Amino acid sequence: MTSEEGSVVRWLVCGATAGLAVDIGLYPLDTIKSRMQSKQGFIAAGGFKDIYRGMSSVLVGSAPGAAIFFLTYKYINGQMKRTIKGRDSLVDALSASIAEIAACAVRVPTELCKQRGQVQKNTRLTLICREIMETKGIKGFYQGYGSTVAREIPFSIIQFPIWEALKRLVAEKKESGRCSPLEGAACGSVAGCIAAGLTTPLDVAKTRIMLTKTGPAPGILSTLKEVYSSRGIGGLYSGVVPRVMWISGGGFVFFGAYETAMHFTKFLD
Repeated sequence: MTSEEGSVVRWLVCGATAGLAVDIGLYPLDTIKSRMQSKQGFIAAGGFKDIYRGMSSVLVGSAPGAAIFFLTYKYINGQMKRTIKGRDSLVDALSASIAEIAACAVRVPTELCKQRGQVQKNTRLTLICREIMETKGIKGFYQGYGSTVAREIPFSIIQFPIWEALKRLVAEKKESGRCSPLEGAACGSVAGCIAAGLTTPLDVAKTRIMLTKTGPAPGILSTLKEVYSSRGIGGLYSGVVPRVMWISGGGFVFFGAYETAMHFTKFLD
């Protein structure tokens, strides 16, 4: 299966490269954000200590999750644009949403183990996995799936149309008619910054739900209500600064790595 922009293998390789680059490079910011959003509070969750704690799950799941996302996104985007003309922003948003749902099959267990590792002291990945299996079974690894999708879809609906629109604007001003990897990365950074700020309350809810270890996981609305009741509007935007920094910088690294990998993997077509 191929398209004008690449083959399946190329999308997989480039997506995996992009995912690993951002998750490893900006992991400390993600740890700080998770600890700020945790119920026990930033200091009790570890503060600035051991900011690479929980990274082993990312090394296992980051590349497959990102690869599935870009494979799904590029394929569906290409198919939809053949039949839906003149609605590029709508197609980009729908493609990204469907891709997020697919990627969450890998992303949610990875995120769950990662965040528990970030806020729990002296906990190895094997112990986290064993605890989840013993208390909730396989379905326990998908605790927070709904809240993750509820965060990722609005995020992607905002981010990807902005990214694609900015790339088109840049490309229109160039004789070559194409964005360079650096320009694509800058567009991704701007798009990620906007999307990250707007969806922070959903990220707070997702974090709280994933960190619930006993009893049934709370729902998104009840979690948002609890956070607002106890900490007000500020609580709903806990970790907004490191989140925006992480995703803005991550957008630059993620889309930059993707565009660069696309440039250097043309031989895979």
